[in-house]
Amino acid sequence: MSFTHDIRVRYQEVDMQKVVFNAHYLAYCDETSAAWMAEVFGWTGADDAFDWMLVRAEIDWHRGATYGDTIRIGAEVARWGRTSFAIRYRGSVEGEAVFTAVITYVSVAPGTTDTMVVPDEVRTALGAAVVDDPV
Repeated sequence: MSFTHDIRVRYQEVDMQKVVFNAHYLAYCDETSAAWMAEVFGWTGADDAFDWMLVRAEIDWHRGATYGDTIRIGAEVARWGRTSFAIRYRGSVEGEAVFTAVITYVSVAPGTTDTMVVPDEVRTALGAAVVDDPV
């Protein structure tokens, strides 16, 4: 994986079955992508020249994580488009797979929902420089 990020499961994220409630996995992916963008090109979420919005998410759960577990989430670019890209996430606890996800994002002008071409510096920072999907 191109980037890894650790998240410790908090008490309020666990449901009646004593596992992480499913919606939190999307939040974990969101936190991971923000940390990755911040690390590789200094994205702050304020006054940046680039932003992105989720347009599609696929998640597979492999086993539950629970309160106190540390989920290690790996992230890598799965696909580049002209204005969109997909990131593959793999979450594990102590080496055992917990979830996998592929989330497709569209690049937008900050502060808007106006689609824009993914900037070259973003492609380079995330490990790809060539458009291999025209979407």
